[in-house]
Amino acid sequence: MTPADDIAHDDLEAGQALDGGFADPARDAARAFRAVLDAMARPGTTVTLDAARGPAPLSPAAAAVLLTLVDRTTPLHLAGAHDNPAVRAWVAFHCGAPLVAAADAAFALGTWAALVPADRFAIGTPEYPDRSATLIVDDPAEGAPCTLSGPGIRGTAQALLPDPAAFAANHARFPLGWDAILTRGRTLAAVPRSTALRETEVC
Repeated sequence: MTPADDIAHDDLEAGQALDGGFADPARDAARAFRAVLDAMARPGTTVTLDAARGPAPLSPAAAAVLLTLVDRTTPLHLAGAHDNPAVRAWVAFHCGAPLVAAADAAFALGTWAALVPADRFAIGTPEYPDRSATLIVDDPAEGAPCTLSGPGIRGTAQALLPDPAAFAANHARFPLGWDAILTRGRTLAAVPRSTALRETEVC
C-alpha cells in the first residue's frame, strides 16, 4: 500500500466505526430494549430488530442487542471472526465496552463454534447467581430442532439450537448458568438458563 492507500483505508475503517448506530437513538433503543425483554420473557419467541447495522460479520440483530445492552460498565468478549478491527472500533465508538477475556465477560459475542467451550464463561455463584454471562450467539447456521418448556412458555415452544446438549447441561445448573440470545440476520430469540429443552423427534 502507498501512504495514500493507508490513509484511505484508515478513513474507511473510521467511517465504518461511526456508521450503523440507531438513527433515532432514544426511540430505537427503547423499541430494541422492549424486543429483547420480550424475547427473554418468552423463550423461543422470535422478534425482529432491524434498526441497526455493524461491520461484518455482525448481524443487524446482534448490532441492535449490543447498542441496547452493552456499555462501558459491561465487559464484552469478542470471539472468532467477530473479533476483528472493524468490530472492535464499532464497539468502542458506539458502546464503549471494555473488551476482556472470556472468563471476565458479562457479554460474549460470536458464532457458537467460536464461543465454545461455553463453560469458560461466568455462571454466577450461589450467593450471586446474577453474576453470569450472556452469550450473543450470532450464527447464520441452522441448529437442531428443540422443544422448550419452563417459565414464560405456555405449554411448549420450538427453537433451533446449535448444541442442545450444552444448553441442557446449562439448564441443569439453574439457578446458575449463562443466558443465551440467538441472533440471525434481523431476528433474535432467547434461551435463558431457566429454560428446559429436549431435542425434537423428527419423523
